[in-house]
Amino acid sequence: MRLRRIFDWAAIAFAALVLAASAHSQGVYPSKPIRMVVGFPPGGGMDLSARVYSAKLQEALGTPIVVENRPGGTGLLAGEHVAKSAPDGYTLLVGASGQMTINPVLMAKHPYDPVRDFAAITTLAQFPMVIAVNPSFAAKSLAELIALAKSRPGELNYSHGGATHQVAAEMFNQAVGIEMRNIPYKGGAPAVNAAVAGDVPIVIVDSAAANAQIRAGRLRVLAVTSAQRTPLVPDTPTVAESGVPGYDISVWAGLFAPAETPPAIVARLYQEASRAMNAPDTRERLKNIGMDPGGMAPERLAAMIKADIAKYGAIVKAAHIQ
Repeated sequence: MRLRRIFDWAAIAFAALVLAASAHSQGVYPSKPIRMVVGFPPGGGMDLSARVYSAKLQEALGTPIVVENRPGGTGLLAGEHVAKSAPDGYTLLVGASGQMTINPVLMAKHPYDPVRDFAAITTLAQFPMVIAVNPSFAAKSLAELIALAKSRPGELNYSHGGATHQVAAEMFNQAVGIEMRNIPYKGGAPAVNAAVAGDVPIVIVDSAAANAQIRAGRLRVLAVTSAQRTPLVPDTPTVAESGVPGYDISVWAGLFAPAETPPAIVARLYQEASRAMNAPDTRERLKNIGMDPGGMAPERLAAMIKADIAKYGAIVKAAHIQ
């Protein structure tokens, strides 16, 4: 971890050199408002991370930054829009891990290539998912949920707000030998609301989207999907601790520009995002919504996306996820 930090800070220094060397040929950036496009509704993890960073980047760049929600197709509409936008640094994508690494292996005709059609900038935040239930639901633990699902195969429904949530759920189904049915919603917040309202008994969603309802007692968390517990619900065990060894999947939010965006602009955005995420107030805001700051360098993010597409492709194939 320490070595990775050194590499990332070296990348920031290199970004500053690139920016200085090419500023005279690129003109002043930015000179007009920037749009940060989110492929999910307001209230979910991607939207919340975008709003934390848009405020800080607006201060640093000296120009308005507008968060624009374009939900639909588990991020496809937003991703396609940004991929086809002018590569000038004024239209950016806040891309979810599932949107960039799972959608491409789930869909035969994906409208864009997450590696070829985007310039990776950095990860903004990372956070686990939660397996949570309506407080009136019978199961009080993950073991009780598994036992109930086994006694009622194919009868229990869970809501989710995107491809990553579904893959996490299907990984869980396969690992413990149960069959819960997925009910998709257009984002984490609507999926959470469905569970709170009792439309579905179970929700599998990112912790940021569920944070407010968990704190209010309107959802009961049974487990978190990451390898480590989260400060959001420190007394809640991980799935692995609950009897599913090796289970580990989390969500990240990344910042992307269209491919062929000038390297100096990518370097400037990476540099300012890195500064923002190391500010104490940013870290506190992220902590309050159940997130950890990101900071991955552009080349590392691009490499991780390639590796994750291969990894999740194998999982999707094995689980027969359509």
